[in-house]
Amino acid sequence: MQAHTRGDGGQPVDIRRFRDPLAFLAEEHLRQRKVCADLDILALPGGGDRALAAAVLAHIEHEMPAHVLDEEEDLFPLLRRRAEPEDEIDATLSRLDQDHAKGERLAEPAKACLADMAARGCAAVGDARACLAELAAHERRHLIVENAIILPLARTRLTETDLRTLALRMAARRGLNLAGGTDEDT
Repeated sequence: MQAHTRGDGGQPVDIRRFRDPLAFLAEEHLRQRKVCADLDILALPGGGDRALAAAVLAHIEHEMPAHVLDEEEDLFPLLRRRAEPEDEIDATLSRLDQDHAKGERLAEPAKACLADMAARGCAAVGDARACLAELAAHERRHLIVENAIILPLARTRLTETDLRTLALRMAARRGLNLAGGTDEDT
C-alpha cells in the first residue's frame, strides 16, 4: 500500500493517486464532508455564493453518482461475499442502500436550489435553506457508518485481488485505465 498525504477536501479526488481503492474512498469521504460543510454555509442567511453553489452542484451531479455506484455495484457486493457471519453486515449494507436512495431524493430539490443560487447569486431562503441543511445532515450520518464500519471491515476482509478489481472498476467508471498500474501519475 502506498502512503499518501491527506487532501483538504477542497478538490476532487483523483483515483490515480492511490494504489488502495479504500484509501481513495476514504479521501472521497473527506471530500463529501467538505461538501456537507459547504451546504451548511449555503443554507445560512446570506450564503448566496455563486461559485460555491456551482462547485457543490457539480459535486452532487457528477462525483456523487459515481461514488454511489462504486459502493453499490462493487464494494458492497464484495463485502457481502467476503464478510463472515459474525460481521452481521447485511443489515448495515441494506441500511446504506436505503440511505443512498434517500440521499438521491434529498439531492433533487437541493440541486434545483443550488442551480438557482449559482445562476442568480441569491441566498437560499425558507424551504430551500432547509433542504440544503437536511441533505448535509443526512450525508454526514451516512458517512459515519461508512467510515466507522464499512471501510475498516473492507480493509480486514477484502483480498488483494478484490482490491485490484475494485480499483480497476472504479477507475473505469471515471473513464480511466489503470491496467498498467495504480501508481501516481505525476
